Amino acid sequence: MRLPLALPKLSTGRFSPERLAPSPQARRPRAPEGLSAAVVGGGLAGMAAATVLAERGVRVTVIEREPFLGGRVAAWRERLADGEPFDMERGFHAFFRQYYNLRALLRRVDPRLERLRRLEDYPIYGPGGSMESFSNLPALPPFNLISLVRRSPSLRLMELRHIDVRSGLAMLAFDMERTYATFDHRNAREYLDSLRFPPHARRMMFNVFSHSFFNPEEDMSAAELLMMFHFYFMGNPEGLVFDVLDESFASALWHPLRRYLEKRHVQFRLGQSVTAVNPREDGGVRIQVEDAEPVEADAVVLATTVPALQRIVTNSPELLDRGWREKVLGLSLTSPFAVWRLWLDRPSGPGRHPFVGTTGLGIIDNISLYHLFEGESRRWAARTGGSVVELHAYGLPLELDEESVRRELLGGLHTLYPELRDARTLEERFLLRRDCPSFAPGSFRTRPTVETPSPRVALAGDFVRLPIPTALMERATTSGFMAANHLLEGWGIQGEEIWSVPRAGLLAGLATARDPGAAALQPS
Repeated sequence: MRLPLALPKLSTGRFSPERLAPSPQARRPRAPEGLSAAVVGGGLAGMAAATVLAERGVRVTVIEREPFLGGRVAAWRERLADGEPFDMERGFHAFFRQYYNLRALLRRVDPRLERLRRLEDYPIYGPGGSMESFSNLPALPPFNLISLVRRSPSLRLMELRHIDVRSGLAMLAFDMERTYATFDHRNAREYLDSLRFPPHARRMMFNVFSHSFFNPEEDMSAAELLMMFHFYFMGNPEGLVFDVLDESFASALWHPLRRYLEKRHVQFRLGQSVTAVNPREDGGVRIQVEDAEPVEADAVVLATTVPALQRIVTNSPELLDRGWREKVLGLSLTSPFAVWRLWLDRPSGPGRHPFVGTTGLGIIDNISLYHLFEGESRRWAARTGGSVVELHAYGLPLELDEESVRRELLGGLHTLYPELRDARTLEERFLLRRDCPSFAPGSFRTRPTVETPSPRVALAGDFVRLPIPTALMERATTSGFMAANHLLEGWGIQGEEIWSVPRAGLLAGLATARDPGAAALQPS
């Protein structure tokens, strides 16, 4: 099939990280004495905002409804049956190399990022012993994807004839405005269908990737999926493998970051739930807290989950205008996910990877062997001779009950790791949650941004619409930095630098929505 566009000459400079400088109008390095802000929510977004504000001398109060920090990447203390303490979390989290802003936050407490451990690969396992590997690929796009396709055992050369090149080129032509205008009304499954990849190759190379964002393909915007392709593959200059923390989030991030912020006079009110935010006549805000004294502040960052934000907005009829409130109330949640951590009485087999993705094996999406990378689990395994295994499933059907989820997850583990088939479970923790944002088709334009109609109110969280390609933990952290910058700009104070992967794809400059050539980049 003849390509509709000639590929341009590639340049490594095109794929350098991009810096978004703070507003040039903000000239003061620090806040005047007495300036205050409240941050509602102690997850990545809220703590990122609190960090930037506190470093510039703003007096910050963080209000978090849980008795611990971290939000959806929290770690909280529990005890095993023998009394040994451990930190439980909401599932495995990867630190990709292009998570520039998350890494900048981590550097506040770990300047040389010594708590991050490099993984050499994260293979994808499928039915019948099939496997894809991401190790030893070129870092530079699109050579990373070309090399992956060339060496893939899931895709034979003859099968490439049937792939729709026009649909595939949309991955190389990512542009925030044009891509969302063209693809946001379609769902991710329709787009993946349009590629016409062979079923097995699609399952191994695309389905496992698209399912990692918690949203089922049929309920996820195709534009959001294309943005993810750009962020992780086609616009990422850092390579496709990632790092992991060598200890729990609590000990590696949240406890040190809290100490860091307390030295900068940040106050923490944990285990307290905000019920409403009321504007004051002087332009400040009064944050109502359930069963506790309200918090008075000059500004506020709302960095909660979607349901909590919607409750606050519903109870705050005077907060901002109707259009903004409708955007917030129009947000929704995606399907549930499950995390099942097992302490087993025997080790995993030699040569196992710390983390693998899975596809085509029922609901199981990945398997993490915590004793191979996380210190607390490693010490337990060394003492007992066992293993600590975590099973994940994303985008679960609403009608699936817990017993069915457990049965399918265990079946997937035993299929891939038969050495654990007869293992005895010494301890377990099972989480079934539904609190991740939906990125439904057609939702991009109505999604609220970090900026609000007020210079004293900002939003943060992985549900907000950002002007740069980003995802998951990096999106939450970036939104927190941007929320702080929104408040600081209103006070004329210098904000935080924001870093991004290149904001446009390799072919983005070759066509525009008004250009007849753009039709070649749209799915047929």
